[in-house]
Amino acid sequence: MLRIYNTLTDNKQKFTPLKSPYVNMYTCGVTVYDDCHIGHGRSLYIFDTIRKFLLYRGYKVKFIRNITDIDDKIIKKARAWSKKDNLSLSDAFNKVRTHYIESYYDDLSALGISKADIEPLATENIPQMINFIKELIEKGFAYKKGGSVYFSIRKFSDYGKLSKRKVDDLFSGVRIEPDPLKIDPLDFALWKSKKDNEPSWDSFFGEGRPGWHIECSVMANRFLGETIDIHGGGKDLIFPHHENEIAQSEALSGRQFARFWIHHGLLTIEGRKMSKSLGNFITLKDAINKYSSAVLKIIYLSNHYRSPLDFSQKSVQEAKRVKERITVFLKQLNNRTKKIPSQYRNAERDTFSYREVRKLYDKFIEFMDDDFNMPGGFSVIFDVMRFTNSNLDKEEAFFYEIKMFVYFILSLLSLEDILNDVSEDTAVSYAVDKYSIEEEISRRAKLREEHKFKEADDVRRKLREKGIILEDQPGGKTIWYMK
Repeated sequence: MLRIYNTLTDNKQKFTPLKSPYVNMYTCGVTVYDDCHIGHGRSLYIFDTIRKFLLYRGYKVKFIRNITDIDDKIIKKARAWSKKDNLSLSDAFNKVRTHYIESYYDDLSALGISKADIEPLATENIPQMINFIKELIEKGFAYKKGGSVYFSIRKFSDYGKLSKRKVDDLFSGVRIEPDPLKIDPLDFALWKSKKDNEPSWDSFFGEGRPGWHIECSVMANRFLGETIDIHGGGKDLIFPHHENEIAQSEALSGRQFARFWIHHGLLTIEGRKMSKSLGNFITLKDAINKYSSAVLKIIYLSNHYRSPLDFSQKSVQEAKRVKERITVFLKQLNNRTKKIPSQYRNAERDTFSYREVRKLYDKFIEFMDDDFNMPGGFSVIFDVMRFTNSNLDKEEAFFYEIKMFVYFILSLLSLEDILNDVSEDTAVSYAVDKYSIEEEISRRAKLREEHKFKEADDVRRKLREKGIILEDQPGGKTIWYMK
């Protein structure tokens, strides 16, 4: 039974789509004024994996991820490019948009994750935004002032239900952008009147451009309907962006906008917020070129999606070690099996005939069913390694199933790039058999009991030279795996 932590209710709930097995899912995408950074990469990876798992569980998912291509930062960059390249603002604006949209798709490809089913551009949905705003005015939730249009948050009685904020507390708790045209300082812009030297569109309210919040409501409504099953994004979007989406959407339709809200934690660099001014801004391109997409995704898998994640050189080195460990294990499996038949690449529950493998599979699914616990699911690979290294005398069919299961996990977690590093024809021989290893572990334990720590360390070192890594567990037990 899949349970999802719902930000709206502040607890885990059994996931039941509105029209099962169909799932409508929307996430906030990138704003195309610069190259994607590794924080964007984490968000893109998380929701792609969630979609893949939902599909695996039998749901028919329609996934929408928007692209914001009209924004103050895009306009600012367009002005700079206009001067630099001697272009009109219109040409520079389109050049910025086109360049960074292409860069975004390059990043998706390099990261090894899929596009959403539809990735609508804000600029392609402005007529729908205009009509949406017009209806909000007619229903009394929005007002025109000086060529702009604002949403009156006090007209929407449930404002603050996602972020758990009371309207009157917002004055002290939130930085409010000054705007003399607002009736209430807390109101937010649905439409911004035209300013000199920036793109604009005609509307019922005069020339201008849409505010940021309106685009997601409109595109979710247009492509998924008035009520969607899942809406996702970073925790930094809960307020005000997602709160405003709820207000304008539910004010217009009178229906619940999104049933499950999924928010991921934010990414820091060596304990500090990522910022160009701090010199710690890391683009996806740079990270993938320097470390590989597999290493980056293993770092993403080190913490639950709802938790913050710190990117550091320590985390990079640990991810490299993990990747190497998995790669070597797969090469060892190649040594014990012939080339894996194609039918083993797409595992289903009933495919596993070995009871022990089936139990590990069930453990993986249990992790993923528990609010998409990807780190827990990923950790099952290491359970597989330990179990396999304790059963080296099994028949070839056993190793086929082990390989099939590992392939299944790596595929579901979009770590196929690890598989690409492992040639089916590559064989890595075991340096010693498992009985010799157990004997050495027992000898080392006895040396430690006798306080002969130097000799015990020599046993560990010699095993390591042969590719055998020892891990001392709580309670005095020692396990081993192949390096």
